[in-house]
Amino acid sequence: MFNKKKEVVQLEVMTFFGKGTHFKGVLTFDGTARIDGEIEGEIITQGTLIIGESGVVKAEITAGSVVVGGKVIGNIHANQKIQLLPKSVVTGSLTTHSVTIEDGALLNGICEMQPAERELVVFGSDRDSLYPKEKAVLPTKARK
Repeated sequence: MFNKKKEVVQLEVMTFFGKGTHFKGVLTFDGTARIDGEIEGEIITQGTLIIGESGVVKAEITAGSVVVGGKVIGNIHANQKIQLLPKSVVTGSLTTHSVTIEDGALLNGICEMQPAERELVVFGSDRDSLYPKEKAVLPTKARK
């Protein structure tokens, strides 16, 4: 009855973590990244994060846009949009201006949406500006 044309946006993938890749730590990047492997820790970008069907991410994610096709355990904060594809599984909270949850996607958490005129995340010029200024306390070695 209605012929709804889907708009397909081609994104240039700048960074790619292939199947079988394991990374643990803080990942920061510009542009677009695709993850088909396993990432654990924290992901910070103003760009787009794509998690493929084989991707497993156990991280706190802060990004411009996030497209999930695989599995995410952790909270996702996106200034623009979050899209959950049919086979995706997300366990955690979503915070964004726009969210799309397609049939077959699973969300185990809460979704908080804010008006588009309100910026959700303020990005600094570098990763350190995203963290509060605290003095690091390093453990001292026990003397014998």
